[in-house]
Amino acid sequence: MSRVILFNKPWGVLSQFTDDGPPRPDRRTLAEFIDIPGVYPAGRLDRDSEGLLVLTDDGRLQARIANPRNKMAKTYWVQVEGLPSDAALEALRGGVTLKDGPTRPAKVRRIEGAPPGLWPRTPPVRFRKSVPDCWIELTITEGRNRQVRRMTAAVGHPTLRLIRSRVGDWTLDGLESGAWRAA
Repeated sequence: MSRVILFNKPWGVLSQFTDDGPPRPDRRTLAEFIDIPGVYPAGRLDRDSEGLLVLTDDGRLQARIANPRNKMAKTYWVQVEGLPSDAALEALRGGVTLKDGPTRPAKVRRIEGAPPGLWPRTPPVRFRKSVPDCWIELTITEGRNRQVRRMTAAVGHPTLRLIRSRVGDWTLDGLESGAWRAA
């Protein structure tokens, strides 16, 4: 039986157990939070992204989650700069063209207020009185490097905060930032 761990990765944590660079207090790793031998991340979340990271000891499951050919849906809560128009959201739904080619169509919707159960981020997102922001929920079925950030920027709304809330059927529900549970 394979082991699956769901981890709510905080901002600033690398999606790996060791850091190849010189030891630095600002480069935290998974080892600070998870002391389970033999499990590895299935996919990645950038250091400046938060949320659901699935870890497993099953290489096939790891490949199924991480490989874009399998089209496993991943859902993100995205705080963006500005208030996206219907046209901007429609562009995301149809797929946008990035430097490395067009994206697959995405599912997207506005979220009224902040996502449910949202925790504070340390450090907080910079607040600017003169520039509004809002939250959207975006679901993609591929996983290019910094894809969600590049997609929102392509429609004129840079990402301020990015939280993965779902991978396939696994969700963050009830999982505090920095905590993990067996799936």
